[in-house]
Amino acid sequence: MTLHVHEYGPADGRPVLLLHGLNGHGGRWRPLASRELADFRVLAPDLRGHGDSTQLPPWTLEQHAADVVEVLDALGLDRVPLVGQSFGGAVALHIAASAPERISRIALLDPGTGLSPERCAEGAAGELNRPTWPDIDTVRAFFTRFWPAAAVEVEVPANFVQVDGRWHMRYSAAMAVTSWSEIARPPVLPPRGMPSLLLRATKADFVSPEFVTALRDRLGADLTVHDVDAGHQLHFERPEEVGALLREFLCEA
Repeated sequence: MTLHVHEYGPADGRPVLLLHGLNGHGGRWRPLASRELADFRVLAPDLRGHGDSTQLPPWTLEQHAADVVEVLDALGLDRVPLVGQSFGGAVALHIAASAPERISRIALLDPGTGLSPERCAEGAAGELNRPTWPDIDTVRAFFTRFWPAAAVEVEVPANFVQVDGRWHMRYSAAMAVTSWSEIARPPVLPPRGMPSLLLRATKADFVSPEFVTALRDRLGADLTVHDVDAGHQLHFERPEEVGALLREFLCEA
């Protein structure tokens, strides 16, 4: 496979595919997979440019989608439910649109898609000047300000490397700049009739009212929307609530 895949849960459990956000990796799903989704077979790839997967371009949404379909082929999985957070939500939407026969249902966790060009230009510029840290304890202290301890203990060893005496986030900066451009593209929508769950973080502003309206117009009764009182990393901040909503949605299949 082109992508490295993290697997959690029993090998004979019901499979579900989880896609991480722009600066993440598949290991970010470990806390949720080990508790709230413990009886599922959780498959969580490192997307291209992240973690232990290839760092090489192209980094388009179409290529990310094709990489994930390749994972399904390699694992012999015909049709699975799909969960995507942030940029992973944009990738998930492209998979649902381009290969709907492979996706049984889709859950979007504060997806990052269709953002304004101005905001995406700012995000891309930030990737060219992203912070570094003098030591690993400073990294932990920084992220503890935003995330619970369980998430920090997953994130720090998996997503940081030391270069020239400073600690850097591990994902490709070139990929991230390109991905902000991809996020500025108009969102694609799931096909009609596909059961869909949207979890919207109330303390973030990634999901526009126009996007929700477009989903409702396309999906009607096949769309369920829940607001979660959290920031963009809602599965870190509210794991029990997000896990319960995902379980309910996945078990309807």
